Amino acid sequence: MIRSMRRYAVGWALGLGLAFGPALAGCDDDPGQTNLEYMPDMVGSVAYDSFDPNPNTPDGRTLMKPPAGSIPRGYQPFHYGPGDAEAARAGRELTNPLPDVEPVRARGAVAFARWCSPCHGTEGLGDGLVARKFPRPPSLVAEHARGLPDGRIFHIITYGQGVMPAYGQQVSASDRWKIVRHVRQLGLGGPPAGAAAPKAVAPGTAAPPTATTAPLMPAPSVPAAPTPAPSAVPAAPSGGSR
Repeated sequence: MIRSMRRYAVGWALGLGLAFGPALAGCDDDPGQTNLEYMPDMVGSVAYDSFDPNPNTPDGRTLMKPPAGSIPRGYQPFHYGPGDAEAARAGRELTNPLPDVEPVRARGAVAFARWCSPCHGTEGLGDGLVARKFPRPPSLVAEHARGLPDGRIFHIITYGQGVMPAYGQQVSASDRWKIVRHVRQLGLGGPPAGAAAPKAVAPGTAAPPTATTAPLMPAPSVPAAPTPAPSAVPAAPSGGSR
């Protein structure tokens, strides 16, 4: 009886060891050793690299071309080409979709300082650091720049103009419209665009009177106070014989 029970226990122990031994062997904590898999099915299938040929795709490439006419998610198409004629058309047809509020102008100031100020300067006067070695860009506060429609400014930022390169790939469409909002704020509160600068006055000379400044009237002459005559002092007596 005792022997049969021992044989029964040993058989159970061997059965459990054979059943759970491979599973326990697959739970090794060593990260440098591949664990054992039981019935992996298709979990560990062979992957193709992006530019490898692939017999399972219609064009034989792993990285397939997107369908014709598709655009990336979030991309806003710009249906205008480069050139002055297209810029003028953009100025007629496009308006700024962003409201003229402080968060929009604040972001526009950041984008302008990052992308535009190296050439145009922080105030848009065309005095940036790059302008010291390259042709100076026109002032953004001049009458011509202020008269450009928002759509044309957006087109210029997108495709560039003259020696200015295109920024359509570097700057998002949202930031380009915000830059337009910031450009509209440049020069506000200062002298009007095109106003003549005051002429320099040579040192030691008086500035000529302006139309709003009356010439100074000469100060009235004040008679000088009479100088009192000196009082007579009696002469000392000459020394005589005593």
